[in-house]
Amino acid sequence: MAGSTSRVFVSHLAGVPVFDPNGDQVGRVRDLVAMLRVGHRPPRLLGMVVELLTRRRIFLPMTRITGIESGQVITTGVLDVRRFEQRPTERLVLGELLDRRVRLVGGGAAGDEGGQDEEVTVLDVSVRRLPARRDWEIDRVFVRRGKGGALRRKGETLTVEWSAVTGFSLEEDAQGAESLVATFERLRPADLANVMHHLSPKRRAEVAAALDDDRLADVLEELPDDDQVEILGKLHQERAADVLEAMDPDDAADLLSELPEEDQERLLTLMRPDDAADVRRLLSYEERTAGGLMTTEPIVLRPDSTVADALARVRQQDLPPALAAQVYVCRPPDETPTGRYLGTAHFQRLLREPPYTLVASVVDSDLPPLAPDSALPAVAGYLAAYNLVAAPVVDEGGSLLGAVTVDDVLDHMLPEDWRETEFEESAFHEDAAARGGAADGSPGRAAR
Repeated sequence: MAGSTSRVFVSHLAGVPVFDPNGDQVGRVRDLVAMLRVGHRPPRLLGMVVELLTRRRIFLPMTRITGIESGQVITTGVLDVRRFEQRPTERLVLGELLDRRVRLVGGGAAGDEGGQDEEVTVLDVSVRRLPARRDWEIDRVFVRRGKGGALRRKGETLTVEWSAVTGFSLEEDAQGAESLVATFERLRPADLANVMHHLSPKRRAEVAAALDDDRLADVLEELPDDDQVEILGKLHQERAADVLEAMDPDDAADLLSELPEEDQERLLTLMRPDDAADVRRLLSYEERTAGGLMTTEPIVLRPDSTVADALARVRQQDLPPALAAQVYVCRPPDETPTGRYLGTAHFQRLLREPPYTLVASVVDSDLPPLAPDSALPAVAGYLAAYNLVAAPVVDEGGSLLGAVTVDDVLDHMLPEDWRETEFEESAFHEDAAARGGAADGSPGRAAR
């Protein structure tokens, strides 16, 4: 979101037009969606509610916003036009946070230390983009002192940090799934999966319903198959399709392969056509082959791209480390299946070359690619023999189909119940630590 505003008051965003990359207006901002967190931590901004020209209101994630400029919002052009539905952990900033009566702690201003708490009215809040990240959060609150409502122009106004007011955040001792989600927000997906694995099925479904799509997708990828199927089966079908779209295509295909064919087809029909096409392609391969293991979203560059272009792609925050270890140089089209595969450019080699160097001149063209029907042992041996963390998968016509990463290979070579075993051992050790050496398998303690 380079060049866009790093902080903006939300009242300035109400009603502003939303444009696609071609400059065509797609709608207007009607609200912002935030997730409250425990204690005094600022809420995370999840996205915007956009009213399309057809009057339908949809959810636009912050990850699909490339710029917030003066009087306009620019998107990637990729929109999910399903009608917006607010979830339990979400708050509408304009609709629920403004005009609210909250308490200003100790006077709030720098010169008021030691002052008494007082009730104030929220007139506005500002959101800011976190440095070097795509995440946004609410950081400041514009309030009016005095007992008058927002329409009464009485009392002093001031801007304070989010932590200077109370009456917004979730209480840490609350028992709802909403609070549980906020409490474990900083956990890695694998650790949150551990927590959810030890919850009761009812509680697990509540937490899954409260998570946003991207977070739930990340967690599902780390859960045992039985838990994945159980959670997906308790979601509304449109929500389940949204979550599958947010998963890596190979993980989504693995999950769908556990479902009856009629359920597979129903969910694939609800998914966006491009996402569904990738998953269908993966489902056409045998599970324990290179084609069944691969992801269809490696870094693909054309031969006239430069080293600087390649490094910019590698630096993408959401890219898994294994996929960032190399880029694949192919003739157009750039999406898999690509044009003719020319070779692999390894990350370390890219770091040693001048930025203006063409990637075509630094590819390793001697490394033979994998065929989609290569069996799992052959794929593992290939990665070990060539000291790689990912490998290209190329069809008979020379098109790149995807890439197999070492984590997916390990996932399929370990015993089928390795996740359950790992979770049980984790629960035992955490509970033992909490009790001073004894372990009773208590899900509540394991979750801590």
